[in-house]
Amino acid sequence: MKKILLFTGIFTLLFVFNVFGQVNLPRASQRQAISQTVGDTQISIVYHRPNVNEREIWGKLVPYGEVWRTGANEATIFEVSNDVMINGQKLPKGKYSLHTIPEKDQWTIIFNKTWDQWGSFNYKADDDQLRVTVKPMASDFKETMTIGVENVDKTTADVVISWEKMRVPFKVDIGDLPGRILADARRQMVSNPITAARYVLDSGMKDNYSEALGWLNESLAINESFTGLFLKSRLLNEMGKKQEAIATGEKALQVGKSSNPAANTTALENFLKELKGSK
Repeated sequence: MKKILLFTGIFTLLFVFNVFGQVNLPRASQRQAISQTVGDTQISIVYHRPNVNEREIWGKLVPYGEVWRTGANEATIFEVSNDVMINGQKLPKGKYSLHTIPEKDQWTIIFNKTWDQWGSFNYKADDDQLRVTVKPMASDFKETMTIGVENVDKTTADVVISWEKMRVPFKVDIGDLPGRILADARRQMVSNPITAARYVLDSGMKDNYSEALGWLNESLAINESFTGLFLKSRLLNEMGKKQEAIATGEKALQVGKSSNPAANTTALENFLKELKGSK
């Protein structure tokens, strides 16, 4: 009777698998995907997070001097949307598998052009795009391996690999952000000069304010819009031309109120009040 029941249970399971497909069982090392914007650049990392589980990690589970997938299961994927510098060395934009070679006093961080691979078992050094060396640091205990992005500012961020009592950081520098913004603004100027000029103003690119003012003047010569005049008033003020800024703002106010439908001029009125009240 027991054999019949066992056979019936196995048959039922096989039937369920056949009907509904393969069961999606959870992995011991869970997948994590993180993404961080730095300036105009996206940094994306996908990896699997092993646990310590009372094991000896460095030099044992993860041997010294050997290429490691830097996680579990598939190789860790590292992707950047623009060319960047990794600890001062260029990494072209693209998708890479991230491997490491841990040592007691030094780690090698490897960016390999074959991003879609299982672990590091088929890793080929000939496919490396970049290698950098970094110093590991002692840290508080961390049961689950983590790759995080820290110290994010306008153009740099630190990527930090942390596990057990070790953290290994490397710096990502996105390079000439103002230059890329300006190039993008110049491209936009052809089709949308107001957006391009706002791009320059909001980015604080003072060396290019005169160029942005020229774009606005060309646009306003064709269409004297409330939006363009208000932006020009702001730009003139930032260039230290307060009286011209006030005159342009007053003109923008007239255009805004006479348009149909009337523009919302509250922000402009507050801006003019502040300008007139300042010394």
